[in-house]
Amino acid sequence: MTQLEALNILKTGANVFLTGEPGSGKTYTINLYLNYLRERGVTVAVTASTGIAATHLNGMTIHSWSGLGVRQELTDYDLDKLTQDERLVKRLRQARVLVIDEVSMLAAKTLDLVDRLCKELRGSLEPFGGLQVIVVGDFFQLPPVTRGGERAQFAYEARVWPAAQFIICYLSEQHRQEDSNFLAVLAALRAGKWTESHRAALAARVVAETGSAHAGLTKLFPHNADVDRLNHEELAKLSATPRHFAMKSSGAPGLVEGLKRNCLSPETLSLKVGAKVMFTKNSVERKFVNGTTGEVTGFQPMDHYPLVKTRQGKIIVAEPLEWTVQAGERVLARVTQVPLRLAWAITVHKSQGMSLDAALIDLKQAFEYGQGYVALSRVRSLAGLHLLGFNERALEVHPEVKARDGDFRGQSSEARATFGNLAPERLKTMQDNFIVASGGSLTPLRSPKFKANSAGRAGGPEETLRLVKEQKQIREIAKERKLTTGTIIKHLEDLRMAKKLKVSDLAHLALGQEDLIAEIRRAFRRVGKDKLKTAFDHLKGEYPYDLIRLARLLDF
Repeated sequence: MTQLEALNILKTGANVFLTGEPGSGKTYTINLYLNYLRERGVTVAVTASTGIAATHLNGMTIHSWSGLGVRQELTDYDLDKLTQDERLVKRLRQARVLVIDEVSMLAAKTLDLVDRLCKELRGSLEPFGGLQVIVVGDFFQLPPVTRGGERAQFAYEARVWPAAQFIICYLSEQHRQEDSNFLAVLAALRAGKWTESHRAALAARVVAETGSAHAGLTKLFPHNADVDRLNHEELAKLSATPRHFAMKSSGAPGLVEGLKRNCLSPETLSLKVGAKVMFTKNSVERKFVNGTTGEVTGFQPMDHYPLVKTRQGKIIVAEPLEWTVQAGERVLARVTQVPLRLAWAITVHKSQGMSLDAALIDLKQAFEYGQGYVALSRVRSLAGLHLLGFNERALEVHPEVKARDGDFRGQSSEARATFGNLAPERLKTMQDNFIVASGGSLTPLRSPKFKANSAGRAGGPEETLRLVKEQKQIREIAKERKLTTGTIIKHLEDLRMAKKLKVSDLAHLALGQEDLIAEIRRAFRRVGKDKLKTAFDHLKGEYPYDLIRLARLLDF
């Protein structure tokens, strides 16, 4: 199934299991759907089975969102107590769509408990209390954590799974690996059709010992202890003076602590010239992705942000970025940090979701089904794969998942045929009906619906207008309003279009950036300013989109 076919099914409001091989675009597809819903004013709850995965999506764990917390069971007393939590009840009742990412690591029991909570707190006996539920992930990847050697029960074994009637959307495109030989190895590992030729292909990538040829490669280990030890030792070897970058935060204390704990960038980031680093977030301007590696070559004179030279020779200024927990457009908590971590080593678990050009992987101590598959599938090609060794467990996927995978593929083919045979008008009617039933607008909103925040300040662009006329900077306004900087710039753009703002009202936003804005303006003179991407490319990707948008605001 293609991404577009899956997106069309998601838009109908059906419950969906969105799956596919690593690199098939699951996260990309779900983000397209989230943007579609938010543009139409539909409230979405974005969650994941783990904190790290939730942080990538600006969401929270399913345990936190549902109120389940660390509970393994729900007694009548628990339910009664949770129904008295007004904030929790309001959150669950306002949502129309629930997304759960990394479903492979979600136990069946947990999914059933979430179903029970949604029914109780939303006052509906329908599965998940009538929410559209989208579970995203790949069961060949890391399984649920178990205790005492008990058998892992996957989410598809939950009682609610058949009741929810999930439509299977199995993505078939490949956007990470383009090496056909490597794809054949991964496909054989996934299907359990391992041959000596596949083993030989991996064996050919085993290195007897590490040397200068592997000095720049990130190492993937199964255990945290190996990762922490190696990163600490390698940083200590560098003679350069360290620079330290402290994480900034704001918002609800509990959510902030969760963001800090699960953000791949540390609370205090210590770097030196020569440090091997990895970007921990995707760049909106596509200058880097989560997993781009490089080396610190220096620090900017003014703000001291790190200069990172990637493996392709590109120099990137690593400016601070935000990780947030959002409810609709409202930011409940945020942390801000330089989006880097030391990358001489990283665990297989934390690599899930990354795309690496090359890696040095040690699978001699792989101990869990899926660990080897996750590690190998992070890399784009066989040429980028360097193995310190592997054991038999590293070549195994869960036998029960392998057996179930054929069913999922078959159900996806059936869904593709069913929806493919629908007349376009019928499909559009189904999609529009779902938006209307969810309280959304069939016409995309020019700007999101804003509500008063907890401090009682009025919402919407008008409040941004007041603050900018008080000579406040964009970051100050975003922090005060608990919104993203991108949203604030969108307010300013709408206000300029409505002729409620003059260029003179915005002049203070250029302070300290006059030379950069002048250079962007010169680019506008050459390529026009109708399409920001054209200006971005003309400037060789050296200026962030938000700064280009600001320059355009000042160029009327």
